[in-house]
Amino acid sequence: MHLHLLIPDLFWPDPRNADVYRDLGLPGLERLLSRGTRSEMPGEEAEAWLCRAFGVPRQQDWPVAPLTLEGDGGRAGDAYWLRADPVHLRIERDQAVLADSGTFSISQAEANALTEALNTHLQGDGLIFYPLRPDRWYLRVEHAPRFQTHPLPAAAGRNIPALLPAGEEGPAWRRLLNEIQMLFHQHAVNEAREARGDMPVNSVWLWGGGVAPQSIDKPYDAVFADDPLALALAARSGASPAPLPGEVEQCFAAPGPGTALAMLDALRGAAQYGDAYGWREGLQKLEATWFAPLLDALGSGRPGTVTVHATGPAVSRRFTVSRTDLRKFWRGRKPLASIAGISP
Repeated sequence: MHLHLLIPDLFWPDPRNADVYRDLGLPGLERLLSRGTRSEMPGEEAEAWLCRAFGVPRQQDWPVAPLTLEGDGGRAGDAYWLRADPVHLRIERDQAVLADSGTFSISQAEANALTEALNTHLQGDGLIFYPLRPDRWYLRVEHAPRFQTHPLPAAAGRNIPALLPAGEEGPAWRRLLNEIQMLFHQHAVNEAREARGDMPVNSVWLWGGGVAPQSIDKPYDAVFADDPLALALAARSGASPAPLPGEVEQCFAAPGPGTALAMLDALRGAAQYGDAYGWREGLQKLEATWFAPLLDALGSGRPGTVTVHATGPAVSRRFTVSRTDLRKFWRGRKPLASIAGISP
């Protein structure tokens, strides 16, 4: 078995912060990464990595929306779809910082009411919003818009003006977002949310536009993930999709897939919002439930090879280690900061 691990933000996104790595006890992870071969690539979000891995070509955006739409029970057909996820914009001094639904909860009833208001307001514009999940909304567009977007995970926790829709039709869509914000500002749903101390849902984030690809590759026999795009790609490719198990041993209980992918995205939210403590805690949990047991399993030949794909905004890294590599004692264990290229 060849087990691939996709781990967004395995390395802290700000290379200037060496202290975030101080006194981390990660013997399993550090040995795995130190003993094998490594390569570096330009930085990218996990969504781009997943699309490339499954042979999905980029359109104006990586076409996340039609893929996850089908995973959420919709039918993409030949229409152009955008993700239009509910978000909260917070003004901080001279910045507009975006918070995604990982930082707040929203009910299906609230999602239905807000999107109904959008569809009523935009009636006749060829735009229809579908809240298939409380936290995942979809926008069906009559004609493919001429603009490019940034994935929501790349915008979460960041100042957004430079990340808004860009391109020939970018200004028109930015005006539409302003309309949506004004509509949501006085909506009864948000008045009720604020009255009980919840974040208002005061905008949507447009991203991942495209039409459904005609066909995709099947690079893995099994995919273990909680990420909707990873699961949708697995199902569309004919691979066996399954929720991410709590520990690595459960991946080996599957009926012997030759190649499997597990997406460990527990570090992503903390990295997006600059939560160094949460990121460190997440790494320690992964060490106990995944990295240390995986090192032991690799030593006994289950699996035969492990490849770690560590995606990040500035640089992405790939590490491949086999059972034979573990015997190469001359490749000493390096601390994670050193592997990241950070000097003490």
